[in-house]
Amino acid sequence: MQEWNTFIEGDNLDVLPGIAATYGAVDLVYIDPPYNTGNDFAYRDDFRTGDAKSTRHQAWVAMMRPRLEAAREQMKDTAAIFVSIDDNEVAHLRLLMDDVYGEGNFLAQVAVNLNPKGRQLGKGFATSHEYLLVYARDAKQSVLDASSTETVVEGDFPLTSADGRRYRHLPLRNTNKKFNPVTARTLHFTIWGDPESGRVATTPFEGGQEVSPVFGDGRPAVWRWSRPLIDRRPDDLVCRRIKGKNGERVDVFQKDWLHDGRRKKLTTIWLAEEVGSTDTAVAELKEIVGHVFESPKPTGLLRRILGTMPADALVLDFFAGSGTTGHAVALQNVADGGSRRCISVNSAEPTREGSNAQNAGLATVADITRARLRAVAASVGGGLHEV
Repeated sequence: MQEWNTFIEGDNLDVLPGIAATYGAVDLVYIDPPYNTGNDFAYRDDFRTGDAKSTRHQAWVAMMRPRLEAAREQMKDTAAIFVSIDDNEVAHLRLLMDDVYGEGNFLAQVAVNLNPKGRQLGKGFATSHEYLLVYARDAKQSVLDASSTETVVEGDFPLTSADGRRYRHLPLRNTNKKFNPVTARTLHFTIWGDPESGRVATTPFEGGQEVSPVFGDGRPAVWRWSRPLIDRRPDDLVCRRIKGKNGERVDVFQKDWLHDGRRKKLTTIWLAEEVGSTDTAVAELKEIVGHVFESPKPTGLLRRILGTMPADALVLDFFAGSGTTGHAVALQNVADGGSRRCISVNSAEPTREGSNAQNAGLATVADITRARLRAVAASVGGGLHEV
């Protein structure tokens, strides 16, 4: 069986060009690059001039650009990339990603509530969020599914059928006014419904009333379903009396069922109670390796990201940090029976003098990644291939 996790020690700028040739084209990239705090970067860049604050942004962008370009070349046309970033560089990163991946391939800018209490040090606001910038390699071919089973709420389905299944009513009428008898002519037609029995059909029947799709103000609309689909699924429709702006009228609704595997679109605000926080991330790393990394990402955040892509995705994290991505891949594979693989890349940047990591015998950040992924292989499974 192929290992779920592979760890490569080295500068990502050197490692990236050979990823696809060695392991196959990548389905999903996640990175949590070093944030621009004004300190020197441990990674090579090509910017060496100037000393103003603006040049720190330029130096950061110069460090990131070749890595993002190299990553793009390792990705499938159906792939997507998620990048964690804070306020210092989000504007510059957005422009850089537009340039490298194409503005038309932008999918979302997600606010992630990683610090619910907010940072209390310093002046100004107590910042409680970071961002995820999400881009497709090619938006027209991307297989990213921006939905999740975790966000489905049973209470959103208040009705119960005779056999105990939960459901809700959705208008069969298309509520988007871009779709109307002019733009979708074949979906504007009359059907028949009986508000007493609930029966719906595309042909007249005894007790049935003619029902045409209309907006709330009475203007003509269109249905979301075609005639053949209505004929195939009449039991998933119901006719009801409702009160509109112009008084009571008869309308048709779809029975939208709650079922196993049901998914709901993800919003662009992810709360700590949903995906974890920096505090929970520190606690889970401490449990498996020790308190050896200052600001790891929670595995819950990565598992939500993993859930947007197929369960056999090849994942790449070339700023692997503490190894959260590889840990999350193993946890998610165990949870859903997936066959994801993760390639984690990290450099031999020395850990800080006197830090918990150094005191624990972890001389480099790569040592932290390696230690965590070894512990994951031992406790969760999936093995580990080290390069």
